[in-house]
Amino acid sequence: MIHDRRPVTRALVIRVGLLLALVGLAVAMWLPAGLVFAASPSPTAGVSAPATSPTATVGATPTPVGQTPFESNWEPPCPNPTPAPTASPTPSSSTAGSPVPTTTPKPSPTRHPNLCPAQLVSIDPLTILAVVFTPIFQTIFLALAFIYSITGDIGIAIILVTLIIRLLLIPIFRRQITSTRRMQALQPELAEIRRRYKGDRNKQSAEQMKLYQDRGVNPAAGCLPSLAQMLLLLPMYYVFSAGLQAPNISSMLTVFGTKIVNLQCQDPTGNALVPCLNSTIHWLGGLNASQPAVFAEIPLGIATFGLSLLALVSAGLQLVQTRMMMPPAVDSQSRSQQQVFAFIPLLSIVYGSFLPAGLFLYWIVTTIFSIVQQYLTVGWGSLFPLFGWTPAFAMGHTPRFGIAAAPPPRPRVTDTPASQRDPKDAASGTVRPARKRARTSRRGRRR
Repeated sequence: MIHDRRPVTRALVIRVGLLLALVGLAVAMWLPAGLVFAASPSPTAGVSAPATSPTATVGATPTPVGQTPFESNWEPPCPNPTPAPTASPTPSSSTAGSPVPTTTPKPSPTRHPNLCPAQLVSIDPLTILAVVFTPIFQTIFLALAFIYSITGDIGIAIILVTLIIRLLLIPIFRRQITSTRRMQALQPELAEIRRRYKGDRNKQSAEQMKLYQDRGVNPAAGCLPSLAQMLLLLPMYYVFSAGLQAPNISSMLTVFGTKIVNLQCQDPTGNALVPCLNSTIHWLGGLNASQPAVFAEIPLGIATFGLSLLALVSAGLQLVQTRMMMPPAVDSQSRSQQQVFAFIPLLSIVYGSFLPAGLFLYWIVTTIFSIVQQYLTVGWGSLFPLFGWTPAFAMGHTPRFGIAAAPPPRPRVTDTPASQRDPKDAASGTVRPARKRARTSRRGRRR
């Protein structure tokens, strides 16, 4: 049985699901890099690679990209090499007995791991999740790398990839909007069912399902777009946090041994300390798409909270999108749900302190696309009045691609009461016809 209070309750569940997905992203930041990389660990800061010559360290320039595997010092990009720690120098004493001052070696710069497909090296949930999401991650990364190879700007590439994804998802998002609006149109009839069968939850659910069937409305039709958004968040996060920092991405540009995208890294010498893709967005003030874009830090006791301008813009746009789809508040329950809806987008401000800026740029573009799609199908919705103000352009607005109303209920024989039927038909079903008796004469009757 489905106990559907209001469509806004179903939308609340969807929003909470998106919130949980963002929480999952926060947890994924502390997960090992093997979620999208090979299982072998990567070098870390302060650890030098085993030296084959007196000058060979992790910070040394590796073999150029165009080098062939027949050369002696060629190393495949996957799996990531595991360096062995070098022996630490032991303090020695001089002949006079005075200790010789030792100098602390400066840590070498951090080398990010190469971009490698996940390998099923063990049967655990994290590894299985990595293997499942690798095709989605690789598809998105191939599209991003291809557009980047044409434009040379990672910001424009992120925007174009986002638009391509949303264009492909237009049909299912329109189905979600249509289902939500038709559910809102059924609210008076659903309220009447709840009033008529107050206290009988089973009867309410049965009558609601009967109403949905008569009107051709599927209350679960709006869940697929939200599920698609949640499934895309984790691969998109790793595209921006790991893919934009990897020095070697050749394994992700190859599918079944065929190189799909011919991309020249920003450092053609193959320096392992320089990412292959330039993640700087110059038209956003030199923003690094692979790092959080924090412009102010607020100390909060043991932790520091960072404010991101992209997170603030994202929260504002999500609030506009949410208000456009909310039904008018008619009682205290709907008002309280609207307050919850107004609070959920503000959580994006918290995530701005540790999520990469590229992910917020993707979310801003997809939210703007949703606002435009909703405007063309349902108009301004419940966005106005805003603090009691309704602009002139929002009055009497008709959507360009409006949603048709729900079809009228299909007539059923059992729905027609006996009082509305024709009197002759009613009488024919209740009066039993008299039987004709054969005529008999008095002469033929026995006495």
